[in-house]
Amino acid sequence: MNHIALFEPRIHFNTGNIARTCAATNTVLHLIEPFGFEITDKHLKRAGLDYWDKVDIRYHKNLEEFISTVDGKLHLITKFADKTYSDEDLSKEEDNHYFLFGREDTGLPEEFMRHNQEKALRIPMNDEHVRSLNLSNTAAILIYECLRQQNFSGLELSHTYEKDKLK
Repeated sequence: MNHIALFEPRIHFNTGNIARTCAATNTVLHLIEPFGFEITDKHLKRAGLDYWDKVDIRYHKNLEEFISTVDGKLHLITKFADKTYSDEDLSKEEDNHYFLFGREDTGLPEEFMRHNQEKALRIPMNDEHVRSLNLSNTAAILIYECLRQQNFSGLELSHTYEKDKLK
C-alpha cells in the first residue's frame, strides 16, 4: 500500500489536488494537524471535486501520532536531501511506502529531519531559479514513480469510454 502524508498543510488547493491524485491511484492520504484551513472549506472540496468519498483519509493530531502508525518505509520528501527519489527502490508492492511532505511554507521540522536524514529524498530541480516545487505536483511525481516501479499495480493501463475520442 502506498501512502501520502501531509504535515500541517496550509493551502487548501494543494490538499484537494493531492486528495484527487490519491483517489486516482488508490493511495491512502494522511493529514497531520493543525491545518491552515477548515476541512469543510468549499475550496478544498472544489479542488478535490467529487472524489472525496473515494479517498481513504486518515487524520492525525500531530507528527508523533502519525509516526506511531507507520508500518512500512518512511520517505521524507525535501529539497535538502542528497538522494534523489529515482534512486530509491520502491518496487516492492508488499512494502508500505509512506511519502511525508512538509508544510508549504516551512517544510518538515528541522530536528525531525536531522534525526531521519537517511530517509530523505529529493526531486532534482534548478535551485537557482525556484525555491521549491508545488506540493501537489511533487506528490504526483512521487506517487507515480512509486507506481511505475510497481508496474502500476491495481490501476487500469487502458480504459474504454462510451464517447472515446480516439476510437
